[in-house]
Amino acid sequence: MEIEALGYTGFHTASLEDWKTFGTQFLGLQLAAQGGGSLSFRMDDRRQRIVVTEGEDRRPFFGWEVANAAGLAALGARLERQQVPFRRMPAALAAQRRVREGLLFEDPAGNRLEAFWGAEVATDAFRPGRTISGFMTGPLGLGHAVLTTDNLDADLAFYRDSLGFQVSDYICRPFRAMFMHVNARHHSLALIETGKRGVHHLMVELYSLDDVGQGYDLALREEGRIATTLGRHTNDYMTSFYANTPSGFLVETGWGGRVIDPACWQPYEVTDGPSLWGHERAWLSPEARAEAARMRLDLASRGVRAPVQVAEGNYHVTGLCPWWDAVASGHRQAG
Repeated sequence: MEIEALGYTGFHTASLEDWKTFGTQFLGLQLAAQGGGSLSFRMDDRRQRIVVTEGEDRRPFFGWEVANAAGLAALGARLERQQVPFRRMPAALAAQRRVREGLLFEDPAGNRLEAFWGAEVATDAFRPGRTISGFMTGPLGLGHAVLTTDNLDADLAFYRDSLGFQVSDYICRPFRAMFMHVNARHHSLALIETGKRGVHHLMVELYSLDDVGQGYDLALREEGRIATTLGRHTNDYMTSFYANTPSGFLVETGWGGRVIDPACWQPYEVTDGPSLWGHERAWLSPEARAEAARMRLDLASRGVRAPVQVAEGNYHVTGLCPWWDAVASGHRQAG
C-alpha cells in the first residue's frame, strides 16, 4: 500500500473569523498563517494540517501521504492501471500545500483527492490555541475523515481496489457504513451511505481525556454547537463528541482510539451498533435514533465492555482493590 496516512485536508467557509475562533479556542489548533482569503492551522510539527478558504463554491480536499518520490510514482502507476485520471500537482499548488510533490485526482463521488510526499516540518514548537496536552498524529496521520455517499459500493471499490485501502469493519444498522485503514489507526477513512455526497465529519484525537472533557464543557456553552453527545464507539473504542463547524460539517473530538495491526487484521461486521453508550445523534431520523438507543440499551443489559486504549505514559496503574483484581484477572483469562 503506497498511501500511509491522511496528511492534510482543506474546507471552505462563509466566515473565516468564525473558523479562526473555532479552530483555535475550541479545537485547540494553532493558527499558522492567514491572508489571501484563507487560514491554515497546525496541530503538531507540520507546517500545516488544515486549510480553510473563504467561499461557498469550493469543494473540500484530502491530502493522502506516501513515504517518498518512489511511493508517489508507484501510486501513479497504480492509478494508471486502474484507469483513474490524474495529473501532477503544479509547483505553485505544492508550495501552497507545503509539500515536495503531489498528484491530483477524484473519487467516484467527486471528492478532491491529493497524494503527496515531503511535507514541510516547522522549525518552532507547536503552540495550541487553548490549553491541551496535544494531538495524536505522527505515523497515524492527522485523524480520520468520514464522507457521506449515495453509492457506498462504488466508493468502497475505488478506495479499496484503486488506492489500496484496507477494510477494518462495517455496520449495516442503524445505517450502512464502511471503515478503512491505511496504517495502525483503526480507520483513516469511513463512508456512510446517506443518499447524499459530502463530508460528514473530521476526527481529531487528543492525547488526554481531560482535553476532550474540557472541550465538551466549551461546546455546552454554545447553543447548537453539539451535534452528537459524548459517547464511546464500539469499533474504534473512541470516547468522543461531535461539534458543528462553521463549514456545515462536523468535527469529532476524541480520545483513546484503537490501534490495530494491519498485517494480520481481518475485517468483520459490527452488529452491536456504532456506540457502546452515549453519542445521541441529532442528525439521524427519529426512527434511526430510536433504533440506536435500543442497541445501546441492549449492550448495557448484556454487560458489553471494551478495553481502554492508552498511549505509553498516559496512564497510572492502581491496584488497591482485591475484589476488582480478581474480576480483572477473570477477564484476562477469558480473553
